[in-house]
Amino acid sequence: MSLTEQINEAIKSAMKQKDQVSLRGLRAIKSALLLAQTEKAGVVLDAGKETQILQKLAKQRRDVMEIYQTQNRPDLLLVESEELQLIEQFLPAQLDEAAVKARLLSLLQEAGASVPSDLGRMMPLAMKAFEGQADNKLIAAVLKNLLSGNA
Repeated sequence: MSLTEQINEAIKSAMKQKDQVSLRGLRAIKSALLLAQTEKAGVVLDAGKETQILQKLAKQRRDVMEIYQTQNRPDLLLVESEELQLIEQFLPAQLDEAAVKARLLSLLQEAGASVPSDLGRMMPLAMKAFEGQADNKLIAAVLKNLLSGNA
């Protein structure tokens, strides 16, 4: 079952249960997917593109949550956190820092990178290797530590 079909089924279920919180988040996801499909007529989204869209939505929610946290707006923070939890249900499981570090070590050995100046060359490779499995901020932080010798 494709992500779009899963979202549609979840929307139906949320409507039957009168779950306004889930319904709001699911409609946001569906809207983003439909927008991506209509950008280029006749384009069918593959699983990778759908995951990228969900990651973008999750990142937007996290960024807005930080802003609401600093502005002391718990009411708006709650709304964003509820939507983030819903979006994360449809994302693949994220790797923890230890797993990222282990895979980055093997990637660095394969590429022969060992100095901080290799960061620019390694980051695109690492992002491709972890596509959808880890946050890019985490990847960058771990990679920077490994290359600077602070691991």
